[in-house]
Amino acid sequence: MHLGILFRTIFRRELTMMTRYVINTISGLVSIYLFFVLIFLGMQNLSGYMAGDALSGSLEGTIIGFFVWTFTIFAYSDLSWNLIGEAQAGTLEQLYLAPMGFKWVCACTVVSTFLLNLIPHTVFLLAMMATTGRWLHIDFLSLIPLMAITVLGAYGFGFALGGLALVFKRIQALFQIVQFVFLAFLLVPTRVPWAKFLPLSLGNSLLNDVMVKGTPLWRLPIKSVLMATAVGMVYLAVGLVVFARFEKIARDRGLLGHY
Repeated sequence: MHLGILFRTIFRRELTMMTRYVINTISGLVSIYLFFVLIFLGMQNLSGYMAGDALSGSLEGTIIGFFVWTFTIFAYSDLSWNLIGEAQAGTLEQLYLAPMGFKWVCACTVVSTFLLNLIPHTVFLLAMMATTGRWLHIDFLSLIPLMAITVLGAYGFGFALGGLALVFKRIQALFQIVQFVFLAFLLVPTRVPWAKFLPLSLGNSLLNDVMVKGTPLWRLPIKSVLMATAVGMVYLAVGLVVFARFEKIARDRGLLGHY
């Protein structure tokens, strides 16, 4: 009962923040979309690409990869930005007084931002497909669970960065590095034996099967789905441990109320 009230409150807050600062959200997506357009134009200009279709299938993979990468950037940074914003506003200590505990506040924030991010990123996906003329299968019953599985590891990074933000406060420059690390994860082909242990990699491959081949979630290899889930859960667990460690340091040093 109390958890439901907390979730509704956090969801309403995140929705209000998204609509209040919608220009910031749109600007972020537009900048990434323009980056995608530049890459797409470069692919078009490759000798014989459009005529011979020499890179058949790569464009679909690029669209899906950009979709996953963009969603991941928002996923891992949302929690950290929220903590930085609360610290700047001087309300971070108040969140620790929540009856359910601060960790449940963070968990509800993560779920709320995931659900709300689905809307603008779906529009972003449609914009990429319209730009390229490559229309992929959009099966929300398969895509939403797979996206949740895929970004589990990203949320682990988000919790770790959130813990760093509690102690070191200004870590925005680190976000720039992490987003390119995630891009590197997506570029590693799944045929590489150790690629399945990287966050995003296996989930991105499963999303390709759904969106390119039209395979529904229940027809995907169960071992691959379970492996992607397990890998995401491991990274999430590590992130939570790191967050708890830095949270303790911040409390011991009295840093929660200072920015």
